[in-house]
Amino acid sequence: MNVLVFGGSGKMGAAVAWDLVQQDDVETVGLVGRREETLARTRDWIGDPKVKIHPLDIQDIDATVDLMAQYDVGVSTLPDRKTSYKVVDTAVRHGLHFVDMLEEYHRRPDAYEIEGLELPEGMTLNEYGDFLHETAIQNGVTFLDGIGFAPGISNIMVGEAIRKLDKAEEVVARVGGIPSKEASARHPLRYMITWAFDHVLREYMVKLNVIKDGEVVEVDAASELERFQFQQFGVDEALECAVTPGMPSFIYSRPELKEFTEKTVRWPGHWEGIQTLKECGLLDLEPVDVAGTAIVPREFLLALIGPRLQPLEGDTDVCVMWNTVAGIKDGKATEIHSYMWDEADTENGISSMARVTGFSAAIGAAFIGRGLITAKGIVPPEDCFEGDVFTRFLEEIKNRDIHILEKTITVG
Repeated sequence: MNVLVFGGSGKMGAAVAWDLVQQDDVETVGLVGRREETLARTRDWIGDPKVKIHPLDIQDIDATVDLMAQYDVGVSTLPDRKTSYKVVDTAVRHGLHFVDMLEEYHRRPDAYEIEGLELPEGMTLNEYGDFLHETAIQNGVTFLDGIGFAPGISNIMVGEAIRKLDKAEEVVARVGGIPSKEASARHPLRYMITWAFDHVLREYMVKLNVIKDGEVVEVDAASELERFQFQQFGVDEALECAVTPGMPSFIYSRPELKEFTEKTVRWPGHWEGIQTLKECGLLDLEPVDVAGTAIVPREFLLALIGPRLQPLEGDTDVCVMWNTVAGIKDGKATEIHSYMWDEADTENGISSMARVTGFSAAIGAAFIGRGLITAKGIVPPEDCFEGDVFTRFLEEIKNRDIHILEKTITVG
């Protein structure tokens, strides 16, 4: 199979391509980006003749369509909606199976995070989501929506836990990428950039939907702070998490749930710092006058703090997951917990976030190319990784030294 990676010069795109070239049935991995020199650096780092580079402006639809025609599956690692929607729209309209990490498309694009999305004339945001789904079905396209870490691995584990129960009632997904404990002490907010930081701050500020008492309600991001002790895989660490919009598809794919929230994991103190920044207005987007100059507070903060959050020499990261799915099994109250603690691959220079996100996306693309995932339209991970496909996914990530532990507990 031939796989085309959009955003191929970024860390996530590089991880996707690095993983794909290891697969015997992958013949070509195309890297797409605006700048030839950065694509060439990624190609040279991977060091495999399967990699081809394609400098391209995705606004050039004709050139993008011509390139897509040479490949079997596309993968988007683009961090913003304007470009990712453009690529998805083009792929769906022209028959290319597609995988995306963002998961903002699940039939209802996020009204708070459209970032320059260009809607077809006369079409509302919700109508556009349905249009993408219906067009994908009509054109025989599998659009795997949100396959990485969260969305991705977390969706897959929660979806499987729901299937194992006779009745699932409550879900709390706790996921996040954090610096190693040693690295966290060297950075403000006990945080280190492992993903586009403007995207992270945006997700701290939006409103999002959750399920409470069986109803979909809107809440503020970074609310509902929860402290917990992670005690698996020989790890014993105090962590915190708060609500974020990382797995929105469950609102639509599992509406029967009584409770559903996704929370982002951080080291203690991070969320308190974020709340202070919010209260001071430093995450706002409305310009303020500073000595006669209009300054956007969030842009100023990004310029100021961004360099201080970049990894220092020797800094590594960790990806953490603890999901809880509660319900009824054989007439008894039951909880299914899934855990992950993944660390960076220092030998190959791949962060944990790139591993769990990029490798999962690569597996998703390969599964589509191999005919293991065949559903058409917009398909979330929880709906297409089941049965043998779920088992094979766990085998694949275990082969990449990513380990997940699942525990079932009868309550009371």
